[in-house]
Amino acid sequence: MTVNECVELLRANDRFCLLTHTRPDGDTLTSAAALCSALRRAGKKAAMFRNPDITETYAPIVAPYLHTEGARGFVIACDVADVTMLPEKWTGDVDLAIDHHPKNPGYAKQTLLNGAKASCGEIVMEVIEALCGDLTADEANLLYIAVSTDTGCFSYGNTKADTLRAAAHLVDCGADNGALNKAFFRSYSPARIKLEALLFANLQSFRDAAVNIAVVTLDMMRQAGATEDDCEDLASLPGRVRGNQVSILVRELAEGKCKVSVRTGGSVNAAELCARFGGGGHPMAAGCTLNTDPEIAALLMQAALNEAWPEK
Repeated sequence: MTVNECVELLRANDRFCLLTHTRPDGDTLTSAAALCSALRRAGKKAAMFRNPDITETYAPIVAPYLHTEGARGFVIACDVADVTMLPEKWTGDVDLAIDHHPKNPGYAKQTLLNGAKASCGEIVMEVIEALCGDLTADEANLLYIAVSTDTGCFSYGNTKADTLRAAAHLVDCGADNGALNKAFFRSYSPARIKLEALLFANLQSFRDAAVNIAVVTLDMMRQAGATEDDCEDLASLPGRVRGNQVSILVRELAEGKCKVSVRTGGSVNAAELCARFGGGGHPMAAGCTLNTDPEIAALLMQAALNEAWPEK
């Protein structure tokens, strides 16, 4: 589906429900919120499904767009790569998926997919401008959060020239990039700083620091006094080691259950590595869930990496 075909589909419907993925990040939440805003400007009734995993960081940002009643209408999933990533408590079909994950299997009835984009927010930006003719300053702020958080403030390898042009366009449309960059990338709670200290103190490095594996346990979370709100973008931290080519973060979610995040510089395909355990994502950023203890999860990921990327 093209952007123009997507817009025609939106114009043909009047009531919308927007979905975000489990453990929602900035891209899924603010892409959905910006599209919700634009649909309302276009005279439609639109609201976001109340994802129970929304953290304190994003709750006030998306609050104006959340459902206050049970009506659904036409269902749009924003930045949801697979049906298994639909939010908890959601039941029902998805009419349209707007996504940038290349491995999206086409679970929705129709899909607007552009795997070349660094964020879903860039695709939503094009949809809004085709639908409404412009972006409001609030929509520009929302989409700047989407683009910047999915690129690590434009420091990740997925940042391309088009990404930077999109960000510049959002600033031209009113996004306050200075304030947003400070809020999302230069302001941390004391608990987050303590958690980072524990993470780095227990970091495991291999192959002359080309591979770095970090484990975050529930006990570490308790020691730091950290909450889910303090865990934004933890996956990028192991990759800060000089010489890093592959970084793995294993985070204990509950006893016997871990979330694994893999980041690479291209030496190995992160999506293919995580697919071995039922996960997926992008070639340089992917994840999976392992139903085991964090220490065993780290060993399993290390073994899989050694098989996929043998030492020379």
